[in-house]
Amino acid sequence: MSCRHWNRIGILTVIAAACASALGCAQAAAPAPTAADAKAFLDTVNQTMLKLDVAASQAGWVQQNFITDDTEALAARTNQEATDAATRFAKEATKFDKVDVPANQRRQLNLLKLSLVMATPSDPKESDELTKIAARLESTYGKGKWCPDASKPDACQNIDDITRTLANSRDEKQQRAAWEGWHTIAPPMRKDYARFVELSNKGAKELGFADTGAMWRAKYDMPPDAFTKELDRLWDQVRPLYLKLHAYTRMKLREKYGDIVPANGPIPAHLLGNIWAQDWTNIYPLVSPRNADAGYSLTHILKKRNMAPLDIARTGERFYTSLGFAPLPKTFWERSLFVRPKDRDVVCHASAWNIDQVADVRIKMCIEQTAEDFATIHHEMGHNFYQRAYKDQPLLFRDSANDGFHEAIGDTIALSVTPEYLVKIGLLNNVDRAPDASRDIGLLMTRALEKISFLPFGLLIDQWRWKVFSGEVLATGYNKAWWDLRLKYQGIAPPAPRGEEFFDPGAKYHVPDNTPYTRYFLADILQFQFHRALSKTAGCTAPLHRCSIYESKAAGDRLNAMLAMGQSKPWPDALDALTGSKQMDATAILDYFAPLSAWLDEQLKDKPTGW
Repeated sequence: MSCRHWNRIGILTVIAAACASALGCAQAAAPAPTAADAKAFLDTVNQTMLKLDVAASQAGWVQQNFITDDTEALAARTNQEATDAATRFAKEATKFDKVDVPANQRRQLNLLKLSLVMATPSDPKESDELTKIAARLESTYGKGKWCPDASKPDACQNIDDITRTLANSRDEKQQRAAWEGWHTIAPPMRKDYARFVELSNKGAKELGFADTGAMWRAKYDMPPDAFTKELDRLWDQVRPLYLKLHAYTRMKLREKYGDIVPANGPIPAHLLGNIWAQDWTNIYPLVSPRNADAGYSLTHILKKRNMAPLDIARTGERFYTSLGFAPLPKTFWERSLFVRPKDRDVVCHASAWNIDQVADVRIKMCIEQTAEDFATIHHEMGHNFYQRAYKDQPLLFRDSANDGFHEAIGDTIALSVTPEYLVKIGLLNNVDRAPDASRDIGLLMTRALEKISFLPFGLLIDQWRWKVFSGEVLATGYNKAWWDLRLKYQGIAPPAPRGEEFFDPGAKYHVPDNTPYTRYFLADILQFQFHRALSKTAGCTAPLHRCSIYESKAAGDRLNAMLAMGQSKPWPDALDALTGSKQMDATAILDYFAPLSAWLDEQLKDKPTGW
């Protein structure tokens, strides 16, 4: 759920010459632009921006796979060229605002003005400083390690080590040490991040936005204020279900850990089995309903079979080909990273890449034999198949309908990783295809610990950043604001007070990486809406949580028709093409988890909810 897909380097890039060539921008007496000028302008952009995209993608790939000062500098340089050019081009596009052009050209011009993630200031020194800070923040995270004993560097733990500890340990002191240990990587980022905010805001203001956060919110085919209200509406739909899950989880954790977990307060963050408490799947053994065991552990199956990372990846590909999609190219298997190298630091956070905007798609992921990584490979490949589906669109349309769509596709496929699917591919020898209600509750609890637990986290990351970018939260209050929001939305608290000597937001990849995060909240909503529609197309009559679209060519055709649209139409049109509705709707989540919701009501009679 928390991947980064590399399509364009977070921005739409063009060569600087688009604005500076000839007498284009500088001559006050230049004739009024025409429709022909707009067409020529877009043709030039679509032809030339690809060069910068490829250069920046290649440099970014090398930087994340070979972290050195030199690769960091190379990535910073190519990113600066791309962001500088994109910023200038966004300004240049405004001269066509009053020109009468065809609808598809108007959309391309609008996207150029709204698709920036980071706008560099016009001052060359500040632009250079901003891109170097961005690369440095990313590398600091990628090299992050916790060293319990500075005199024993071989005992230092990377994110994989800490992830395993939090997933498997039930020793509260060990869990707390690991959680606090990982968060030690972030304080060195704090000064850089404050300067990053200052400089990126300056670039956004030069484009006419109030700040970087306002720039992000403007890209959803609706006014920024309307988009904020839409997020509130969707959260209101699902919040009651989250409150039930939170209350039940807190009750079970209190049974395990005693007074460390309050009876009616927030849950300590280090006890939820995940560094960021964004996915609670790992604590299933502590909260599992009685007599509701799913009957199998996919992690255990993968380990028992010693399933190699490449085989796990091949399994993911076969799901998509079963829907009628063409296999991934040979270069995908030759150039992707599937295993953490032993000889160097890499950014192991799972991500999908589109290097050349056509066929050179890749995945960078350090696959382990876990159910989580099995689902993640299905998710990451969703990005790659989406990227290939829209490759024939004009370059400016080679992206998802909105960024939530890109994240939702792979997660939609992962919802089809049902027991029946695992039987079909031979990972389960047998399964009760009509399990009793208690067995279904166990399966739904597992899924809820992954999906429902994530929803408030998916919202709060950008709620924090939007406040930081707007100046509502100053650098002197970064950490307090972070934990205030985690309490408000998640009902989560740190194991001990965290002052401003910490920078806990920096311990989450997407903050130093400057990747907008609301997309993941939207994806969590959209994937269930997509799954409900595709399951109906596939002819599934089982309860929604038991439906799998594996081997359904009809579902594959419907999915591909939407994917091929790319960003050529507003996202409500793309949503309508797949689901028959132009409005995002969280009721599919409520449909999916209806049996669990009723069961939770029974467990929570006379029990406190909320915090």
